[in-house]
Amino acid sequence: MAGVDANSEKPTGLTDHSARELARLLVTREASALEVVDAHLDRIARINPLLNAIVTLDAQGAREHAREIDRRRGAGEQLGPFAGLPIAIKDMEPTGGMRTTYGSPIFRDHVPEHDSLMVERLRAHGMNIIGKTNTPEFAMGSQTFNQVFGATRNPWDIERTCGGSSGGAAVSVATRMLPFADGSDLGGSLRNPGNFNSVFGLRPSPGRVPEWPSRNPWSALSVLGPIARTASDAAFLLAAMAGADARDPLSISEDPAQFLAPLARDFKGVRVAWSPTLGGLPVEPVVARTLAAGVALLGQLGCAVEEVEPTFFGDADLAFDVLRAQYVAERYGDLLPEHRALMKDTAVWNIERGLAFAAPQIIAAHQARARSFDAMRRLLTGYEFLLAPVNQVSPFGIDVPYVTHINGEAMADYISWMRSCTRISATAHPAASVPIGFTATGLPIGLQVVGRSRGEFSILQFAHAIEQISPARNARPPFVQ
Repeated sequence: MAGVDANSEKPTGLTDHSARELARLLVTREASALEVVDAHLDRIARINPLLNAIVTLDAQGAREHAREIDRRRGAGEQLGPFAGLPIAIKDMEPTGGMRTTYGSPIFRDHVPEHDSLMVERLRAHGMNIIGKTNTPEFAMGSQTFNQVFGATRNPWDIERTCGGSSGGAAVSVATRMLPFADGSDLGGSLRNPGNFNSVFGLRPSPGRVPEWPSRNPWSALSVLGPIARTASDAAFLLAAMAGADARDPLSISEDPAQFLAPLARDFKGVRVAWSPTLGGLPVEPVVARTLAAGVALLGQLGCAVEEVEPTFFGDADLAFDVLRAQYVAERYGDLLPEHRALMKDTAVWNIERGLAFAAPQIIAAHQARARSFDAMRRLLTGYEFLLAPVNQVSPFGIDVPYVTHINGEAMADYISWMRSCTRISATAHPAASVPIGFTATGLPIGLQVVGRSRGEFSILQFAHAIEQISPARNARPPFVQ
């Protein structure tokens, strides 16, 4: 079922509008919140049963919320631009009064009493939280499947994975079941599904989107961020997600309203580094060819693209492998003694690995991460952006838990095939997946854009410019034609 029609973006209803346009229609009352949510609920009813992206749905609550927003606007209350926009929350974020499973049978019937900080913030903006999107168990891995809900399918080819761990979110956005969605990214979980579904996924700098509750708020290896069909809509959602909060000691105090500004910018003369293998990683030939063709188009923007292959990613690999395992053990280690039989084998392995590291190994990993940050910082003093593959492979089979070989090279474990994302995570720099093209069989390929620390707005501007020349512009999955 793979394929693509790059000229098929013809808005025919409310679900085809951008998030910003929907917001405008709601504010001007050209469309009601009830009309907007009903249009999306109808689309979910038609499309979701096969794709399995939205795994918990509260249609009644969504309509009640929409009616209340319409009542308040009708009474003359001045509501913000987000009020009435539908969103479903990744099933990793505690959502008060709504089942939140973390993709684990341990929490199959878990209903939190309170919202996470991010959910609380989205509610405060008046967004209509209609349900939850699918994720792998505890967001571990970049293939969205679990024992509670099963697998989420890729709308570009339903026999292939949508990626992960924010796979349900990316599929919901790609198929117009949602205008945008939230996600999280430890080793690529916003960028990977953005790549595999031809949508935009942004991993912000640590602290850009504050997180609470957290068992280690000083780590910030995992971050929260937006998924949308365009950089403009991702910036729009980021404006609602970002901003300081006293519960997160790393939260950034810059005004989130900056992300509401126009993204148009002239990139003539801007120096950009292009790393085809991100330091010697194996990359599938079909991915390499598609990216090379996409990067070649960037000359149309007037920027100066220079090929580089950084040599500092050994530190990044060391830092990520140890600190990710430690992070997993911190969050889920106390579940292991009682619930081992209910956890997938890769989760058990990762927890045990994190618990086994000795102090010298953890110290070395923190030191390696510090060197990784500084090395990337220095590279990006000479270039404004680093370009690289998002993934080293194209979307693989829905029944394949994870990639074991790339170009004949064996992967060390279930996350090693994600090095092209994890290496960037370890540097603590913001990065995005920008749709740049398709393979000959119509599978999406994205370009990873890495920016300077806290340089999300510049990444969004560059991504917006790339979108104007990308062969993936205006494309939509053939499944939803």
